[in-house]
Amino acid sequence: MKNISTKHKIGIIGGMGPEATILLMARIIQLTDASDDSDHVPLIVESNTQVPSRIEAIIDGTGESPEPELVRMAKSLESCGAMALAMPCNTAHYYASAIEEAVSIPLLNMVDLTAKQISTQALPNSTVGVLSSPAVAITELFDDALSRYELKTIYPNDQDLILDAIRSIKKGNKIDDVYETLKDAASELTDRGADLILIACSELSLAIEHLDSSYIVVDSMDVLARSIIDFEDERLS
Repeated sequence: MKNISTKHKIGIIGGMGPEATILLMARIIQLTDASDDSDHVPLIVESNTQVPSRIEAIIDGTGESPEPELVRMAKSLESCGAMALAMPCNTAHYYASAIEEAVSIPLLNMVDLTAKQISTQALPNSTVGVLSSPAVAITELFDDALSRYELKTIYPNDQDLILDAIRSIKKGNKIDDVYETLKDAASELTDRGADLILIACSELSLAIEHLDSSYIVVDSMDVLARSIIDFEDERLS
């Protein structure tokens, strides 16, 4: 068993949304090979539900930028002893470079890590069907990251339906309420040539079990959770 004194704390820039933050923590626990409490990764979590809306800032173009608050959170977590940062919100990674420049500890970049993971599962020139907030498509976060591995991206034609599903989950509605939207979107992407489906929104990660098992699915939330565990294991090896 590892001695807890040797473990390094991971700072979680959370609250976007709160359920997604809890989901990341749960998946870290589920994926950790542990026989006692002290075997788990220590986390410092700021679940800040007051981070300005990424939807309003990026999609609507009417809201204030989340960047200053995200940078403040990163600095605060570092000052509390975090040795690395993680942020369970794909869209917020649009501001990743500002976070990285503000601190001296690494950000486990959810987008880059997911693109790297997909590159090990898909051949060059494969097509990745992305289920995400429309803000991810607007900012081309995954387009850029996946293109480094010669992978192409496509998105559902009706992005408003996906945004409605995300907002429904944020409102606390039953996950079952968005089942048909996710199923139809995944089917559309596959029909248009997607070789695998990428879940690139932490709200949609909450509903991943509704996708048919016949799809090859990569969930960025799982990639981030595994990367947090691997970071800790590498530090201790």
